[in-house]
Amino acid sequence: YDLRFPELFRALRDKGADWVCLPSAFTWKTGNAHWHALIRARAIENQLYVVAAGQGGHNSSQRRTYGHSLICDPWGSVLAEVNEDGPGMVTAALDKHWLDQLRQQMPVWSHRRL
Repeated sequence: YDLRFPELFRALRDKGADWVCLPSAFTWKTGNAHWHALIRARAIENQLYVVAAGQGGHNSSQRRTYGHSLICDPWGSVLAEVNEDGPGMVTAALDKHWLDQLRQQMPVWSHRRL
């Protein structure tokens, strides 16, 4: 649910975060509609990696969660994803050198104005 509040991710980036780990249990309906879009947005707008662990499967007779654990890079590319319900694991290399280069070549953080 915290994924819906971009201010949290801004605050983490302000504290020096290069990546954020995000555990979640989105329902099937909201996950199917919003999971990927929100994760990619938080990664892109904050220029950080998002490691998103999503609980998936039928958790009770009335609750189905979306799953789709994934790792997204600061460019918005999904580096790894579990596409099926149930247990799974994703891994990816988080490249600090590439991240630093991206932030230098596209200094959006220093261009923010309100």
